[in-house]
This record gives sequence, structure tokens and C-alpha cells, in this order.
Amino acid sequence: MPKRLIKDILAQRHLISADKNMTVRAACRLMAGNKIGALLVLEDQKILGIFTERDALNKILAAGLDPDKTLLAQVMASEPQTIRANKPLAYALHMMAEGGFRHVPVVDEDGLAIGMVSARDALGQDIVELERDMKRLEALESSIGY
Repeated sequence: MPKRLIKDILAQRHLISADKNMTVRAACRLMAGNKIGALLVLEDQKILGIFTERDALNKILAAGLDPDKTLLAQVMASEPQTIRANKPLAYALHMMAEGGFRHVPVVDEDGLAIGMVSARDALGQDIVELERDMKRLEALESSIGY
């Protein structure tokens, strides 16, 4: 499988972020409206934390907190691990597997947020490559006469 660089994945999207004083409900609406599973919580492009679908489920719904009164600053995961855009996606996937999370913020040389990659980024390409491999195998089998 070719090494896809994170910068190539980010070239196709823009960063959607939130403020630490945003309510959980507003953050969930922002994620739903943009069909994303996590938001970076930023201040002057510096990462304060990350808020994910899992946080909404586990820290808000399951805990019985009011999403209209709870601010992201209260429930976000602070100081998430980050990665640089010039790294292969495989590095981010390894971080996710080791850390038990599904999103990795991407930063520039100054540590400022420029995007985010998720486990879903790998899955989409893997499915495309699997379909290509299956078609090649079917073509090979039919030419041999299986």
C-alpha cells in the first residue's frame, strides 16, 4: 500500500474548530452539520483540547450533564497527542491504536493546528484498494479458468 501523507489528506478539507466557551449542544450541532466526529478546541490556533462523539456520549449523556449548560472547557480532553502533516498516515494510525483514540490533531512547525485525521481516513482508502485487489484477482482467476 502506498504511503499516504497526512498533508495530502488535509489538502481536501478545512479545519473545523470550536471555542472553549462553546456549549456541548452547540459543539454537537457543529459536528453533526459538518459530518465529523471530533472538534479541536482552539485559542489563537493553539490546541487547548479535543471534543469527540465519545465525550458527548460518556461525559455528557451517560453522566446526566446538561448539554446546554456544559462548556467544552469542562469536558474536552486536554493536551491531545499531535502529529505533523509531513508524516505518513500510518504513523497517526499507530498513535490511535496505541492510545485508544480515533482522532489525531495535525500541527505545523510552530505547534499550531492545521487539521485533524481520523481512523476513517484510512478506512476509506483501504476499501478502495481492497476493491481494486479483488477485481484484479477476479480478472486473474477468470483468465486462468477457475
